[in-house]
Amino acid sequence: MSNDYDPLRVIPTDAPPTVACRKKGSFEPALTLMGEHDLCPGCGEPLALRQILDSIEALGHAQDAIGVIGIGCYTALTSLMDIDLIQALHGRAPSVATGAKRMRPDNLIFTLQGDGDMVNEGLQEVIHTAARGENVTCILLNNGVFGETGGHMTSTTVLGQRTKNSIEGRDAKQHGYPILIGDLLAGLQGTAYCARASVHDAKGVARTRRFLDRAFTSQEKGQGFSFVEILTMCPTGWFIPTAEGPNYLDEELGAIHEVGELKKDGVLIDRNA
Repeated sequence: MSNDYDPLRVIPTDAPPTVACRKKGSFEPALTLMGEHDLCPGCGEPLALRQILDSIEALGHAQDAIGVIGIGCYTALTSLMDIDLIQALHGRAPSVATGAKRMRPDNLIFTLQGDGDMVNEGLQEVIHTAARGENVTCILLNNGVFGETGGHMTSTTVLGQRTKNSIEGRDAKQHGYPILIGDLLAGLQGTAYCARASVHDAKGVARTRRFLDRAFTSQEKGQGFSFVEILTMCPTGWFIPTAEGPNYLDEELGAIHEVGELKKDGVLIDRNA
């Protein structure tokens, strides 16, 4: 390679390059053990996991972070995570995280749960954890279905959404209304930070990372309970082609579970202002 190599120069593509390319650096996430997973094509959960691990690494918590994992498709991702983990019973991750934080107050403690795990099986767990103002961060991967057990309706499934047991779409009279868990938790006094993001496009992924950074920083400051809800794609559970997952997420789930910050520094954010 010549000494006058300029990495910013324009390389023509109408002929083979005259100067060999070289790797400028490693872009592999530091806390991800491997890049392969066995979740369905088009699943948004690996995208969310990347942002979680990158945030932990960037904030300097690679050695002291402890994740408490719920039960769902994402549980299979634990083999990819190079941090300390605790496996919780279905829905009980916030209570386990409470115990871990009280025993290890200097560690960064977070939960990783799906909507079936958190909002169905363990709704009381996360509500009481927030109400007590426990200084932990709960992270929700919300796709509106019980993905691991076949794709049936959860408490966050939006009206009209097709699932295995709402083939014609969720109906309010028959199935009730979806629980907007982020809005519910934001209203509790013990909640210091609360936000909802999505990973359906590059802007959404960047916003997810930003909200995670703020939630973990809130925990570092000892402000109390922090919560980040991440809308993720599940084309298999939605009965749609893989490529349609991002748009479906944005137009269907995103229209009801609106993204944005809901509470910051213990103050509710007026989203209509």
